[in-house]
Amino acid sequence: MNCVIIEDEKPAAEKLLSLLALCNQQVYVEVVLGSVKEAISWLQEHPTPELIFMDIELSDGLSFKIFEEMNVECPVIFTTAYDEYWQEAFEYNSIDYLLKPIKPEKLEAALNKYLKLKQHFTGYKALASWPVTQSTQAQTGGFKKRFLVKRGTDYISIKVEEIAYFYATHKLVCMVDSSGQKFIMDQSLADIETQVDPAAFYRVNRKYLVNMSAIKRIKAYPKSKLLLEVAPLVTEDIIISQENAAAFKQWMGQ
Repeated sequence: MNCVIIEDEKPAAEKLLSLLALCNQQVYVEVVLGSVKEAISWLQEHPTPELIFMDIELSDGLSFKIFEEMNVECPVIFTTAYDEYWQEAFEYNSIDYLLKPIKPEKLEAALNKYLKLKQHFTGYKALASWPVTQSTQAQTGGFKKRFLVKRGTDYISIKVEEIAYFYATHKLVCMVDSSGQKFIMDQSLADIETQVDPAAFYRVNRKYLVNMSAIKRIKAYPKSKLLLEVAPLVTEDIIISQENAAAFKQWMGQ
């Protein structure tokens, strides 16, 4: 699930990131935002995330101001050191209210609540397109073994283990196999992410979904970010954000 964290205290944000990395659900944190102003600006300029973790007392005011300035269309899990806001929080998209320091079991329960609510409101037929836990899919054999792609007038079946990475560009999604062949996909990157084994593929940023076997080098990058080198080579830098770096390193060391 794609999430955003709104938290002005760096240690609290890092703690939440580390807890999310240990959860059963695969959680991709797109960005950590530190103020009401920054949150409004980012949310207005980017696609709506699936879930927001939101502190209440931010550096420039209460996070409730975000809802007063714009229409937030996704559910929110509030994270705060104060219990006096809980009633007001449930007026603003809240599905849970976690008190700091956040306990791992409470966080896991909140994520499970989100998934159950999502199932209930989306309907049974949509379940196949949702992220589910790795253990559940592995037991049912739910991960794709092949992708059927088109080249000219022909259709080709590509084994998942032969795929180096998927990437999004100019409103298209492409697959690149280990030999460097490129194929245009008819699915979004988010949809593909739910179909492949998260033990093998990682959404390193908004643009790239990478097979672990294609990663040839990981380099330190300014501001605690990471730079990936993959094969086949790409013509641009693949950067992993500071917020996502810890979870990525844990995934690489699994």
